[in-house]
Amino acid sequence: MTYIVNDACIACKYTDCVEVCPVDCFYEGENMLVIHPDECIDCGVCEPECPADAIRPDTEPDMEKWVEFNRKYSCLLYTSDAADE
Repeated sequence: MTYIVNDACIACKYTDCVEVCPVDCFYEGENMLVIHPDECIDCGVCEPECPADAIRPDTEPDMEKWVEFNRKYSCLLYTSDAADE
């Protein structure tokens, strides 16, 4: 299992969830956050911290598209962050 960020995060950008993540698996995009599903350790501490209720477990129905969305954009953002350094 992993956690994902869905479209409820668009234009929200609270970072309460990021602050409690023990493995830094969040990546910040232009208008939302994403979780790298391969880096997430499934601890769940981020989910109750999200005021927008945008963080969901991938075990809920119809989450496959959000797992792929989060994977795609976290990889793109990671590559972008590495290039900036």
